Amino acid sequence: TRGVQRLGSRSKFVFGACTGSHYSKMEVESPINDYGRAQMEVELPAQTVEMQNQNGTEERKNDELLVAVLIEELQNDDVTIRLNSMKKLGTIAKALGPERTIKELVPYLSEFVDDEDDILVVLAEQLGGLQSCVGGTANAHVLLSPLETLAGIEEAVVRDKAVQSIREIIKVLDDKQIEEHMIPLLRRLADGKWFTSRVSSSSLFEVVYKRVSAKTKEDLRTQFVRLCDDDTPMVRRAACQQLGQFASVVDYKNVMAEIVPSMAKLTKDAQDSVRLRTVENCITIANLLEPADRQAKILPIIYALCKDKSWRVRYMVADKFCPLTEAAGEEKKDRLEMVNIFVQLLQDGEPEVRTAAAQKLADVAKLVGEQLTTDKLMKPIESLAKDDCQYTRAALASVVMGLASCAPKEVVLEYLLPQFLQLLKDDDPEVRLNVISKLESVNNVIGVELLSQSLLPAVDELAKDKKWRIRLAILKYIPLLARKLGPEMFEKKLCGQCMKWLRDPVWKVRNAAAENLKQIAEIFKSNWAVANLIPEVSQLAESKKPSHRLSAVYAIKHLCEVLGSDVNAKELIPLAGNLSEDKVANVRFTVAKAMENFALYIDRKTIESKLMPILSQMISDKDRDVHYFASVALENLRSGGSKGATVSEAKNGGESKAST
Repeated sequence: TRGVQRLGSRSKFVFGACTGSHYSKMEVESPINDYGRAQMEVELPAQTVEMQNQNGTEERKNDELLVAVLIEELQNDDVTIRLNSMKKLGTIAKALGPERTIKELVPYLSEFVDDEDDILVVLAEQLGGLQSCVGGTANAHVLLSPLETLAGIEEAVVRDKAVQSIREIIKVLDDKQIEEHMIPLLRRLADGKWFTSRVSSSSLFEVVYKRVSAKTKEDLRTQFVRLCDDDTPMVRRAACQQLGQFASVVDYKNVMAEIVPSMAKLTKDAQDSVRLRTVENCITIANLLEPADRQAKILPIIYALCKDKSWRVRYMVADKFCPLTEAAGEEKKDRLEMVNIFVQLLQDGEPEVRTAAAQKLADVAKLVGEQLTTDKLMKPIESLAKDDCQYTRAALASVVMGLASCAPKEVVLEYLLPQFLQLLKDDDPEVRLNVISKLESVNNVIGVELLSQSLLPAVDELAKDKKWRIRLAILKYIPLLARKLGPEMFEKKLCGQCMKWLRDPVWKVRNAAAENLKQIAEIFKSNWAVANLIPEVSQLAESKKPSHRLSAVYAIKHLCEVLGSDVNAKELIPLAGNLSEDKVANVRFTVAKAMENFALYIDRKTIESKLMPILSQMISDKDRDVHYFASVALENLRSGGSKGATVSEAKNGGESKAST
């Protein structure tokens, strides 16, 4: 805009042009009169045009300098500098433009295949996002050349990232480009002398298959079957892993003729790492077949896998047993055969297999129905409850009562209840904890009376466990126990233990116990809490141990949220006031922080008459932390006290939820 004189307060440029001629013309919009506007031309002096050309030249020079610096950093000896420069590959490509990127940058990047693996991973990732920098779909295929090289690198992470980028580029290529550029690349990878390129090729068949001609499809199927029969186990494993996805894009006739025979052969492979990957293939391919073909082709494979000599394969079968059972069909004889195989897995010689099978007990029971569950699955549970492996017992404990809904009540009481009671007395705390975690199912089956007789001794033992994480874990089930037991039985059996947790040597346990008091008070209401919890907290506040008095402060802080404004004013605030004079500074400044929480659940009058005097006294405390937290709390109460009143009134039903 230099050299253009201001034509009026409402003048503005419509467009500008800069040429190399002696004068350049720019059209501006200017007010002529009150009735309209007119276009006019302003001639720019040659000096202005020259200055604009100089500015543009300087910008281009700056861009070229930036690109030169980044390219130079790509050759730096420091790996970190090279890595940072490689991450800016998109910036370099945009500055160079599509033509120079294709002719100069892409060939230059092809030379980086001998660099560090970290550099190659970033390079493979960046190449997948450069389609727009090479001119879009028309030229995207030029990026395949360096990615083809990276797909044959020995490091698996680099290969995986290169394959992922190739798949991204395939999405923007048209069918003609797929045939012309991608299929030759895929054939070179699949026929590569080094196994790494053949491994990478197995992930690309599925994405190009639907977009090629019938003749090419036939070649691709032949090539993929050859990979499934490769001499190298790593290639067979990779092909086996992709077999199900490839089958999903192949027509039914060729699935039956080529894919299923290849899968059957892979289930007999010498390497168990190959065989175990056929388990998921069975599930995928079975869902593609008609029932008759599924019975004839897939069932024998499933049966063979269930009895495989490798425990890893059997473990995978146990882990995927429910989808395998569904794939086997709904015929009664097939379900019976699958249940018999599942029983064998529950009695397997390897503890890992038994554990995986035990975790699926409830799911399998729901799948096969009440009759087969009663006839076949109840007896193996007895041996699992006595298993030598603690992980197997823990897995059983987490599902044993889930079987209750799949069998008649008399069967549950005869078979499941004894195992449940035995697991509650198990030596391993994880086993007992898993049983308690299924409390809802247990209560529905055995009732409150039997629950209290069998479960509470186990809770008492877990509460005294040497591992603090076990004590912490059992705490989260106490509110659920409170709902099931009711106020009278809870007061008699567990209330004392809840207060003992407030004296635990580990802070996380004490803090969780204080939070539990809030939930228990919420379940049994404020009158019960005033009668049973507040006296215990008052006694805790007089303890000689500072950690116990701190627990009392935390308990007060949580209880004030559910007991209501009146109880807070009469019971909890005076108790907090006594603790504000504690001889330990940590207790005092914790009280100061708790005071702000009180303000949310009491009215404004109580804030001014009871909270502020306590905080005003604490401001004069000699300890700087106490002084600071008391000052902050008092300032907040003075500036936002009305908010506390609103919340308190809403708690008592005086205000709407939205208003609060």
